[in-house]
Amino acid sequence: MNASPTLPTCLLRATPALFATLFCVAHAFAQQPWPAPTMRMIVPFAPGAANDAVGRIIAAPLSAALGTSIVVENRPGAGGNVGAEIAARAPADGNTLFLANVSHATSATLYDKLGYDLVRDFTPVSLIGSGSYFLVTHPSLPVKSMKDLVAFARARPGELNVGSAGAGSFLWIELLMSLTGTKMTHVVYKGTPQVATAVLSGEIALGAVTTVVASQQVRSGRLRGQVVSSPQRSTMAPDIQTVVEAGFKDLEATTWYGLLLPAATPREIVARLHTESVRAMKLPEVRERFDNLDIRAIGSSPEQFGTFIRNEIVRWGKVVKQSGAKPD
Repeated sequence: MNASPTLPTCLLRATPALFATLFCVAHAFAQQPWPAPTMRMIVPFAPGAANDAVGRIIAAPLSAALGTSIVVENRPGAGGNVGAEIAARAPADGNTLFLANVSHATSATLYDKLGYDLVRDFTPVSLIGSGSYFLVTHPSLPVKSMKDLVAFARARPGELNVGSAGAGSFLWIELLMSLTGTKMTHVVYKGTPQVATAVLSGEIALGAVTTVVASQQVRSGRLRGQVVSSPQRSTMAPDIQTVVEAGFKDLEATTWYGLLLPAATPREIVARLHTESVRAMKLPEVRERFDNLDIRAIGSSPEQFGTFIRNEIVRWGKVVKQSGAKPD
């Protein structure tokens, strides 16, 4: 009677196909060097939006530096969350970049259920740039400073209509009312150009817009700029005070943009993309195009950006809970 084959003999008899499969898999991975001939940058907003402009500005120098083609892929929907979920589920091979912004930090609390976690499912690369909110009023409103505006609104609870567009500016207005003890009727629009138009027409008394949208009307006197939310004055409206200069330091906020990769992307790829993105932020042509959008080029370390994201989630989470805000 023959003895049963030993375990090694069984394995040797059973695994030629398995060994061939493993070899093919290993060979396939070996044949996929980074970067791929074509990479993609998921921008979670429609073409024409500020996020789209920022993505296209930085995709060009990154493509040149990496010797590849970075294609901007617009995936709008649900306040930027559709694109974020797609990016979170992408392979962690370094060939899918994601352009996040402040709305993704606010969504962490604003939405009860998300298909991704901004901290757990992504690896930070760099904070790319930041802009500001611009509080503008109709010239007929008898206020010429932020303190005048607050006093005027306090004396007329519920009478003033204020407009915003997007989660970031919406929560900034909610924060403004909370910090100043004012009560205004908050009207939400599809975009900041619509907010500016509503203030111009007198439909609403004031609104939160971006400086690039309203700076021309402010310079012409058709709108009155009260404050900008960023730490620095706007290059497009340098005469308008920051919230800190106006005496409202806790109202400081930015519209920011940053690069993320799917979690578990190899460290060497993260490091290379960080190096190239920071280098891109220093290019004169990139800075000029950012200036035209009134966005300050930054370029941070992955660690700094990760800390920044977590702080933003905590900060805006408190505003969401205090205001009781819900997504549209």
